[in-house]
Amino acid sequence: MSRYVDGFVLAVPKANLEAYRKMAEEAGKVWMEHGALEYIECVGDDVQPGKVTSFPQAVQLKDDEVVIFSWIVYKSRQQRDEINEKVMKDSRIAGYKPEDMPFDGMRMFWGGFETVVEL
Repeated sequence: MSRYVDGFVLAVPKANLEAYRKMAEEAGKVWMEHGALEYIECVGDDVQPGKVTSFPQAVQLKDDEVVIFSWIVYKSRQQRDEINEKVMKDSRIAGYKPEDMPFDGMRMFWGGFETVVEL
């Protein structure tokens, strides 16, 4: 069974971590209600700067921040596109403004991925 995954990486100020967790929990419920198979949010526990690239370098991590790595799993890209369209119209998500976010969205990156190995 091949699935489709949206992945996200961002930096969150440590002082905003609880606000981020609450926001992510609310958002995850919305994605799941609209049909996502999984919604996972993780806080970096062992993410070191690299010589060429790394999670901290990719998000321009500051001393008072942590890296967040998250993903949402769907049955297919088509399902992802349909679910995301519904989520973006959902008033619980549509009401978010960039200035209300507990992180700097300009340093967040994301993408959609087809699975190639599932064990």
